[in-house]
Amino acid sequence: MWQQLYEELADDGFVIITVALDRAAEDARPYIEEAKPTHPSLIDTEHVVAELYSMVNIPTAVWIDEQGRIVRPNEPVFASDMFKDFHAMDTDIHKNELRAWVREGTLPYSGDEVRARLMLPTHDEQLARTEFTLAWHLHQAGHEDAAERHFVRAGELSPDDFTVRRGSMPVRGIDPMGEKFFELYEDWQARGRPYYRGRSRKEALE
Repeated sequence: MWQQLYEELADDGFVIITVALDRAAEDARPYIEEAKPTHPSLIDTEHVVAELYSMVNIPTAVWIDEQGRIVRPNEPVFASDMFKDFHAMDTDIHKNELRAWVREGTLPYSGDEVRARLMLPTHDEQLARTEFTLAWHLHQAGHEDAAERHFVRAGELSPDDFTVRRGSMPVRGIDPMGEKFFELYEDWQARGRPYYRGRSRKEALE
């Protein structure tokens, strides 16, 4: 989807940047090489993008205009309807809104709505990112037991952050599509599927 959209809209000055959050470049390389993107396709092993933009799951999209302003904050966006029964989202809606923005300058949200949807991390979410970063560095240094404690603590502090909870699974030797993931998913569903939409800056600060 992303490569097709890039090819379709590139002459209008539009650029797509895809970022994989993986523990190593080799984890994402096969998928990137198979897709053969001609747009910038990056691999973020340090989860810098997730922290900078308060991303709590993938796939997530952020729209940024020519002045570097966020004009559509974090929202879950899937590349196809292959798993629509799972995520219940119509990918055509997002693609058509993207075309309208690039070609006509029409945005789905007003400035006030954008500001209301911008995600600010809570105190616990900031601590979770710190715990995750510490755990990652301990893992790289070979201190697996200490890393495990901090990975677990990060998940406890931010239970709805899949980039923290699921993102740590491959590092810890856990199948990110296995039993532990489905336990995580069922827990997330039981708590009302908390996600980006509808959570305001005010709620994040309270």
